Amino acid sequence: MTLQQLNYVLTIAKYGSLNKAAEMLYVTQPSLTSSLKELETELGISIFCRTSRGVSVTADGEEFLSEARQLYRQYELITEKYAAGKVKRKFSVSTQHYSFAVEAFVNTVRKFGTAKYDFSIQETQTRYVIMDVAESRSEIGILFLCDYNRRYISRILKKNDLIFNPLVDCKAYVYLYKDHPLAGRESIGLEELQDYPCVAFNQGEEGSSFFAEEILSNVEYQKIIHTTDRATNLNLMKGLDAFTLCSGIISAELNGPDFVAVPFREDEKHKNTIMTIGYICQNRSVRSEIGEVYIEQLKKYLGIGK
Repeated sequence: MTLQQLNYVLTIAKYGSLNKAAEMLYVTQPSLTSSLKELETELGISIFCRTSRGVSVTADGEEFLSEARQLYRQYELITEKYAAGKVKRKFSVSTQHYSFAVEAFVNTVRKFGTAKYDFSIQETQTRYVIMDVAESRSEIGILFLCDYNRRYISRILKKNDLIFNPLVDCKAYVYLYKDHPLAGRESIGLEELQDYPCVAFNQGEEGSSFFAEEILSNVEYQKIIHTTDRATNLNLMKGLDAFTLCSGIISAELNGPDFVAVPFREDEKHKNTIMTIGYICQNRSVRSEIGEVYIEQLKKYLGIGK
């Protein structure tokens, strides 16, 4: 098995077509097919199933590709470190919907520029934050743990050989439009919110309250609207007097000055438990130079080390 073969199969999986993969790799299709057959023979599995419509990944192939992505990403990182300037360096982050994570990313891109670097950031569902890092699509993932989800999420991280690095502990805030009837309160309890819709990020068809991005996700709200992006949340908060529960760490530069975060007031049933926000990465992975700077920017924004 060679790195070239790994690159070949990852490219085939990406495009779902031997013809397209050969075109992107600048090789002939017979050469690509021959290399693939040699690899499958060596491994004793079929990675792809050939059909008249292209290729699809087999169950054995899915498992192999997951390992191959990690191995090839490590190769790219080592190449980046020891052969600077020979390849365009890549850096990707997957995150729950945090404006501070985006602002830290913006500052990182400003520092390095885009001429020699390939940057990407995904605000996505919690399960994809985890899998993007596990399968080396992203070097770093941003999410939070609390008493409610810690055991569940930690079990998934361990299964995928990922580690969670805590950055900051914070309590929950109610996030509202500035003209919301409750916006002027010193604190807001859950009973005061029952007449207003709660907006929460959709975690997909297999969504679980353990994957939720909002603390107190186990509460059954009388009115709830699921969304997929922060901009929609802000529009609903303005147009419908909706609210969401957040960390209180808000980027006014990105979200604008028209929204306020009011401390959540706990009661005997609904405690204002601690949210631990942190980043995940592969255990034993080699941190890139850009990754180090991104973590520094996160800490700077969160006031860590001051």
